[in-house]
Amino acid sequence: MTAPNRRQLLTVGAGLAGAAALTLGAQPAFASPTAYPQASNDPKRKVTPGADVAAAAGWSVLAGRKVGIVTNPTGILTNLHSIVDEMHDAGTVDIRGVFGPEHGFRGTAQAGEAEDTYVDERTGITVYDAYGATTAKFASMIRAAGVDTVVFDIQDVGARFYTYIWTMYTAMKACVETGASLVVLDRPNPIGGKAFGPMMTEEFTSGVGAEAIVQAHGMTVGELARYLDAIILPTDTDGAHVSEITVVEVKGWRRDVTYAGTGLPWVMPSPNMPTPDTALVYAGTGMFEGTNLSEGRGTTRPFELVGAPYVDHRWAEALEGRGVAGVGFREAYFTPTFSKHVGKVCGGVQVHITDPSAIDPLRVGVEMLVAAKSLYSDFAWRYDSYDKARPYWIDKLTGSTRLRDQITAGADADTVIGAWQEELAAFDRARQPFLIYGGPAR
Repeated sequence: MTAPNRRQLLTVGAGLAGAAALTLGAQPAFASPTAYPQASNDPKRKVTPGADVAAAAGWSVLAGRKVGIVTNPTGILTNLHSIVDEMHDAGTVDIRGVFGPEHGFRGTAQAGEAEDTYVDERTGITVYDAYGATTAKFASMIRAAGVDTVVFDIQDVGARFYTYIWTMYTAMKACVETGASLVVLDRPNPIGGKAFGPMMTEEFTSGVGAEAIVQAHGMTVGELARYLDAIILPTDTDGAHVSEITVVEVKGWRRDVTYAGTGLPWVMPSPNMPTPDTALVYAGTGMFEGTNLSEGRGTTRPFELVGAPYVDHRWAEALEGRGVAGVGFREAYFTPTFSKHVGKVCGGVQVHITDPSAIDPLRVGVEMLVAAKSLYSDFAWRYDSYDKARPYWIDKLTGSTRLRDQITAGADADTVIGAWQEELAAFDRARQPFLIYGGPAR
């Protein structure tokens, strides 16, 4: 591996031609993102994920490498075939193993679950259970599989508490330990490229927020890998970086294009992320996991339907009066088939997307929380007795006690959102050198 304070980072463009190798010191100097003149969500724009770019080049980026792949059902080409199946059938990639994240490689597991280590019936490749793996365990899997290059290809949804990015980060730490390289087959951030929300604090790090980034990071996984490698990783590895990171870029995507504007097929990244609309609001409505309201698990529109048996029509009316940009709130009733309030009729709202380009998911979530807390005496924060030091799940989701303390004390949404603007601006400045894709910020 190269010296701890230096590494090569490759960004691979169309056809994998003309890749630029940058030797970086403690403060990388990446080129500014290219500005594209096309309008946002242009239906004529052709967006090509990094996996398709790599496949079109005959997977040459992986030539001569012993490959371990971190992926799930979203790791497909635009022909809807799994990248693992395509690589295996092509016979040109030496796949030594697959590392399955939360929900598993083939997607058979529910939230908070994974597939056990097994041999994949279709390909004969060993699939290792990487969900929740420590760095040491991940490194041992890399060594057991004989891997020198870890490939990451998963469709993220842009929220800090969506666990796939932390599987990637653990893989990066394991790459440092084993000397393996990292190749990211990049995909669009489905909610666009603007960052939102509060910063994680060290006291509340967990599997749903392992490091200090904001709640909606506004980066692709390729961009995030660059940021983590330069800014966060050295603090966990005595100053070391991944020896080589290669990002196979998405062609044709820009920062103000949400998933509906890409023209790409949507594969559910997890069982409770059924549509691109779900992803647009999830970074905000996901906070209801930290309350006693149902976040819609056990319905066909999780994170868009939110409610509880004690909620009535007043919540929708209060929210409509707030004029929250990009969304409308419809009074709704539903009966969850699992998770919170299973089998009980819940009153609540359905969040409807009216303008994808205008949505601030954190504004949506905070407005909903503030209104629910003010209207209903039965509203409560989820309390986990197993974690006596940090019993409130909302604190792990939002990164500190601040949001809970403010809403409990009766603060309005503007006050809650205003409290994190300085740290959000600092994060936005820090991430700029690592951004790959252009386009105006909203």
